[in-house]
Amino acid sequence: MSNLLDLLTAADRDAFLTGLAAEGPVSRGEHLDGTPLWLVTGYPESLTVLTDPRFSSDPTKQSTFDLASAAGLPEDVAPYLMRTLGAYDPPDHTRLRRLVSREFTARRVERLRPRIQQITDELLSGLPEEFDLIERFAYPLPIQVICELLGVPLEDRDTWRAWAGDLTAPDPGRIAAGARGLVAYMTRLIAHKAGQGGDDLLSALIAVRDEGGDRLSEQELIAMSISILIAGHETTVGLISQSVWLILAHALKLDDVQNAVEEFLRYSGPAEIAVLRYALEPVELGGISIAAGELVQVVYAAANRDPRRFDQPDLLDARRADNAHLGFGHGIHYCLGAALARAETQIALTTLLRRFPELGLAVPAPEIGWQPGMKRALTCLPVRISPARPS
Repeated sequence: MSNLLDLLTAADRDAFLTGLAAEGPVSRGEHLDGTPLWLVTGYPESLTVLTDPRFSSDPTKQSTFDLASAAGLPEDVAPYLMRTLGAYDPPDHTRLRRLVSREFTARRVERLRPRIQQITDELLSGLPEEFDLIERFAYPLPIQVICELLGVPLEDRDTWRAWAGDLTAPDPGRIAAGARGLVAYMTRLIAHKAGQGGDDLLSALIAVRDEGGDRLSEQELIAMSISILIAGHETTVGLISQSVWLILAHALKLDDVQNAVEEFLRYSGPAEIAVLRYALEPVELGGISIAAGELVQVVYAAANRDPRRFDQPDLLDARRADNAHLGFGHGIHYCLGAALARAETQIALTTLLRRFPELGLAVPAPEIGWQPGMKRALTCLPVRISPARPS
């Protein structure tokens, strides 16, 4: 029986996932605190869990598991960190998704492309011969983009970054302090921006709240803003850095960056597990009988390597054409910021490889490891800049 902690702390996550998938598309496991659950690693079984209304995302519809307590969140701020879009079922999810999507549009993302390019060019100027690509590029790019998009002062980034990091700390005291810090910060920022107007996403969401009626409550606004702030940079930091890691470690030559990014999402995407689901009634899944009230955990990373869905799933193929991966989820909870993450990563990779065509790892590949945590993330990515080829 596998514990989620084993996955999140495995030195070799790919090897662990291979062993987990070998137990069958649906197998017994445990949550971080030892609570029994079902681990879903098969692709078709994952689609069922992600789309079938018999599986709920709303933790209030079950009584067997206290997710906030398992995550170490204190009661006074848990609703702001736990009640994100992913933790609602229709009709509340439909209402919230529609309200946020109205402002977080593809057109808003497209308008950002020139600015993303400008920030990318600035970050790649004046770099030393060797540097940590995460600290100097993969992290500051999405941080600056999400701050400008949401309307969060860039000078506050180190403060809320520390709080966000505390949420995954092994110390319950740090988790509580980080959670309270984030909630208090966002509460103050919303109060400061209220009534001022502005072209940023947070101002638009404040306007939605102020429309009155059954629109967007204060708690929902704070929770949504924190979720966008954290998810809006964490996923992209991982996607950019892991994409570069795969390119350099596998000596890939990309002729289609857009297609390659989709394969990087399938092969080593930052989101390895889905939001926890709860069976609302008995369900047969993958030949297993799941009882009402039981916990169900989809493992995206394993489903993305299911040989029943992907030809040669363990092969990194930047030209893979049939690639319906689950890197951004599936169904009604499909990642709201997928278009933004794709735009940032495509621009980042295209510009980086054009600017430094002989970019290489500064240390042997086996020396680069993974951080323990809820998302797949490299500890660091030391790279070196070789002399550019003659034009």
